[in-house]
Amino acid sequence: MARHRTALVFDLDGTLVDSVYQHVLAWHRALLEEGIELSIWRIHRRIGMSGGLFTRALLRETGRDLDEGLLRRLQDAHAAAYKELAGDIRPLPGAVDLLRHLSAIGCPWAIATSGRLRTARTTLETLAIPETVPVVTRDLVEHAKPDPDLFLAAVERLGVPAADVFVIGDSVWDMLAARRARVLGIGLLSGGYGTEELERAGAYRVYDDPAMLMRHLDELGVRAD
Repeated sequence: MARHRTALVFDLDGTLVDSVYQHVLAWHRALLEEGIELSIWRIHRRIGMSGGLFTRALLRETGRDLDEGLLRRLQDAHAAAYKELAGDIRPLPGAVDLLRHLSAIGCPWAIATSGRLRTARTTLETLAIPETVPVVTRDLVEHAKPDPDLFLAAVERLGVPAADVFVIGDSVWDMLAARRARVLGIGLLSGGYGTEELERAGAYRVYDDPAMLMRHLDELGVRAD
């Protein structure tokens, strides 16, 4: 089978699995445990960042001191709360079929998530990812989104030129990180961001979810022939 010139790098939460709101609720619970009241919508707008950057950004909004001990407690509490909610998480419509199709036609793909392995492991398992597929988590890079490190690491593991890669993500942080990695970003609406927001952040195309993306793969140069 001839090598595809196009390769895809997928974000995880909100892109392949319907887990954004579980993360939002887990962060909300973690913040409340520390006596920090913050509206859920404000939390949602930061989902997609690394956990450390996420908590620093939220604490700035509340005027709290950026104490390293507090940051660690928040991240640990989020991981514990998310684990309790993870049983309800399912792949987004078309996600499993899309990944199987890409593997079947020989199109290289990888996953790059700003979540650490301890929170991402359960959702990764729902996708039945082949062992040959690169998976890059926050634990493996120095900086997460909006820095480009995750996507750069995924591109390196795929062994393809950045010019042949599309990043598929659901947040403005994905699109910004893709631009900084010098790859084209494709936005999905399944994480809660709107079309205009994603396009302003650099999305080349925007689709509803993985199922819609699969129907339009030829627009990205992904073909079965």
